[in-house]
Formats: sequence, structure tokens, C-alpha cells
Amino acid sequence: MAVSAAGTDPGQRRLNGPQTTGRSYRNLSPPAYGIIEQFDTEIVVRDGTVLLADVLRPDAPEPVPALVAASCYPREIQNSGAPLGFVEAGASDFWVPRGYGHVIVDVRGTGGSGGTYTMLGPEEQRDLADVVEWVAGQPWCDGNVGMIGISYFGMTQLAAAGHCPPHLKAIFPGAATAELYEAIWHHGVLSSTFASAWLAGVGILAGKKEHLFRNRVVDVLEEVLKSPAVHQRFEHLNGEAAVSALGAVMRASYPSDPFDRLWTEAVSRPVRDGWWEDRNLAEAARRISVPVYLFCDWENVPLHLPSTFTLWESLEGRVPLRMGLLGKNGLTWPWESMHVEALAWFDHWLKGVDTGVLDGPPVRYWMPGAEEFRTAETWPPPEATIIDYALRSDGLLAATDPSPGERRYLFVPDGAERPRGAPEPMLPSMLAWETPPLADDLDVVGEMELVLDARISALDTHWLVTLQDVDEDDQAEDVTAGWLRASLRAVDEEASRPGRPVLTLTSAEPVPPNSLVTYRIPLVPNARRFARHHRIRLTLTSDDRASTAPAMMGFRHAPPADASVNTVASSSRLRLPATSPSGHPTSG
Repeated sequence: MAVSAAGTDPGQRRLNGPQTTGRSYRNLSPPAYGIIEQFDTEIVVRDGTVLLADVLRPDAPEPVPALVAASCYPREIQNSGAPLGFVEAGASDFWVPRGYGHVIVDVRGTGGSGGTYTMLGPEEQRDLADVVEWVAGQPWCDGNVGMIGISYFGMTQLAAAGHCPPHLKAIFPGAATAELYEAIWHHGVLSSTFASAWLAGVGILAGKKEHLFRNRVVDVLEEVLKSPAVHQRFEHLNGEAAVSALGAVMRASYPSDPFDRLWTEAVSRPVRDGWWEDRNLAEAARRISVPVYLFCDWENVPLHLPSTFTLWESLEGRVPLRMGLLGKNGLTWPWESMHVEALAWFDHWLKGVDTGVLDGPPVRYWMPGAEEFRTAETWPPPEATIIDYALRSDGLLAATDPSPGERRYLFVPDGAERPRGAPEPMLPSMLAWETPPLADDLDVVGEMELVLDARISALDTHWLVTLQDVDEDDQAEDVTAGWLRASLRAVDEEASRPGRPVLTLTSAEPVPPNSLVTYRIPLVPNARRFARHHRIRLTLTSDDRASTAPAMMGFRHAPPADASVNTVASSSRLRLPATSPSGHPTSG
């Protein structure tokens, strides 16, 4: 019987993005079934609230395992082919023909589901465990349930697994943020462009009626979006970066309750407190007992990449665990990447098939610059050696002892006066340090930090740090970044290690003006081969709204409140984890 399915084989609808971490698998489920669609299915959770779900299942004669995808985004658009940062549940036409039910659920208060949206609050988290058990009890399901999806769909997997529903057997969370605080506040610096557009987008979409998404015009549009010529154009589109640029579009009307209330709560809480702890999925992760496959792309620095490593550290040694780290365009929208790897994962844990997914080291990561996948037994790779680069007063980034000196830059909020005593001529608004051209390739893999010795003339400021790879034509590519509100500089020294300061972020402490203070600013872990003749550049500013300032994925931040002259001492140092240039390339 010919079956219409998405996949990688000839004749199948082609999936965008890398499908594995460079591996080959065996005994994978082939497409063998048609699709039965049951839209607007009601799921009643423990308090009587009714959630709505789309159930897509195989026309199989026997019960099958199921994959649950839950979010605050409209379930009706998840198979539309739209290149949006809201289309992240996975491709039903890949999963269902291969013998899996695909249940796409709108969380409470969104997409026609009852109740009030709480932005991953405790009620929503408990709902997700109820959904897993409801699915397991359906006559078409064999009782084996997994969860799938990226971003918010990844976060709901952590929440459900943290409540340990008995029939949940494995999860595959991609680009998941363990702490919602991290998504909104970057160590006390408000991620304003993304956060405002995202919550407004959720509010706008939550109130739309079903007929907006299900009609003949939409059906035709879906056919166009999924046509090979159009669909392939989305292969390099980052949907989450696009969301951060949708500010004007997201000003459309939406219900003020709960969305304005949630926004007010979120932006008025720059430190971790009880409200954020209620949404702290890192705590839920400590209770997870099922197999977990974590994955993300190296570019997702401002949003999801940091939590990938937080989760790894929390789960390692407690559950069967794998991690895949992808290169440029590793995650695109609509989300279709890594489906083959996920199939190997779920065939193993939900169908009991030997696919080879547990063979080899548990960490596989793409090495940009070397353009190959590498492996590690743990994270960070233990072979890395910390190299200190001084931020010299002449603008050099040098692995040598610096001579005493300093550099200064000026931050002035829009409409404010220059700080008293600010020198003439006008200071720059950003500083940069560069290495000389590298004599040999340098591989950097793992945790990194900026130890910043600085004076500020105000009581507070923002430190916005970007690490760049500069080629021989002076073209710079952002590698990773770090952020810190100066008054939230407190570090948990016992939990920290070189390259990985752990910030407490629970209370602010004013900075003594014009006094030298040391800040440990974590940069998001990453990997990069800095090629021979390239230069390593570090930039530092307090305001990234200018078009000339680096901003990872276009994410820009609310500026500090007060003008300040910021002075950086040459005793400051960038700490990078270097490995041998040859590394450990892998294949197969």
C-alpha cells in the first residue's frame, strides 16, 4: 500500500533541517499507515477544565504508542507549514504513518481550551501530566506515551515529566528553557524585543477562533507552503529570531486579562523570586525519571541554549540521557529537523526496537569552523584547558600579562544629559578587544566567562558582552554572548568553577560609584574553531539598541536607567576553554 508521508526518502515530502547528529540508525519504523484526524477533542483534567486537542493517529488495526505535543500556540497551525516561531510540534505526516499517534494540545486559556493562561504556572504544569494519562487511556493507544516538540513544546515536556505520570516513557525536548526567568531577564537585563513580541503574540493567537485557521483559503495556503519550491526556502529561516522583530505586528489587540497582567508581573520582577520559582522547570527536571534526549543549536544563545547545559547537569547520571548540539540552521521553522534521530529514540523507548540510538558517547556536537560532528562522554568536554586573555588598554586581547591601564566608554539614555565630569571629546558607546591574527587554528569548546574589573559612575549599569569570530576580510560572526546587570553581580562561589560562575540573581546590591569592582559574567557555552589568520573579538557595551552593536539573533535589551562612564581595567580577562585543533572527529 502506498502511503503519503514526510521523510528523507525519494517520493516523500522532504523535511527541512538536519535529521541526525551525523549518525546512521537501524530498524527504524517505516511509513505504513494512513492518517485519521480527530480535531477539537476534549480532554478533561483533574479540576474539570476542558482542554482541546487535535488527535492524529494511524489507521492501524492495533493500538499504537503516542507522542504528545502541548503549548500555548494554536494547534490548528502546527501542520500548516508556516515558517513561524509558533509552529514547533513536529510533522504529523512523518510520525503518524510510522505508527505513532500525534496529539497536539492547547494549554489552558489558549486555543479554545478552558481556564486561564498562567504562562507555565503550577496549574498548567499539572495539566500536562493529566494529558499524558488521558492519552494513555485511549483505546487506540497501547499505553506507551512520549512527548515531542521544541521551545515551548520542549518546556511542557519538562513540566509533565517532572510530575512523573506513570505512562510517560521518554521525552525529546529541543531548545527548551528550564527557567522562564532566563527567557525574559538575561541575568537582570530585560530581553525587551523578544519578550514583548512573544507574549503579545501568544495573547493575539489565544483569542482567535477556529474558523480563522480552518477554512478553504487556509487549506490552499497550506498546499502552497508545503510545495517543494516554497518549503525549501524556509530551510534557513530562524522563526524565533523573526518573532523578536514582530513588535509592530504584535500590537494588534488581545485580551488584557491575563496577558497584560502576566506581562506586568514578568517585567516588574528583574530578580528570581517566588513568582519565577513557580515557573522554574529546572526544579521539575530534578524529579524526572524517564529517558531524556536534549538538543539545541549553537545559535540559540539568547533564549534556549543556556538551559540545555543546565538540564544536562541536572539529569546526568540519573536517567538515560543523550544530548545533540547542532550547527547553523540546525533548527528552522516550521520545526522538522532531528525527526529521524527522534524516531530512533522513540522506536527504542516506546516500541522496544534496537535502533542503535544508545550506541557511542552520549554527547554529539557540531564543531563550527571544523564542520564536523564530534563526541564527548560528558559536558563540558574534560580535555578543554582554560586560557586567559587580558583586555589590554591598547585594545588587544592577548594571552599575556597586561601592563596597568584602562579604557572607557559612555552610556547616556535617550533624552538624558551626559554624566557630570564626562570627558571631552565624546567617549565611544562600545569597546572592542581583538587578538592578533591567529598563527594556528584554535578550537574552543565548553564554558567561558569574562572576569571584568571595572568602575562605573552610576549606581548600576548593564554589561552586554559578545564574542565574535573575525575573518581575514574583517567580517565578524557572532559566536556567543553574556549579560549581567551590575547590581546582580553576586556569585555562588561554591557552585561555580572556572569558566562557569553561578549568579544568584535573588537580590540587587548597588554598585559603589567610581570604585573598582570585579564581575564574573558567564558567556553561554559554545564551540568554535577559530581558523588560522582569523581574530577573536570581544565587544562590551551597556546598550545594544544601536544597529552597530552586536545582538545575537536580533534580540535587543532595555537599556539602563542612568547615564554612566564605565571604565574597564586591563586586569580584566576573557577565559576561554581551548582544546587541540584536531579534536575528535567522528563519523557513523
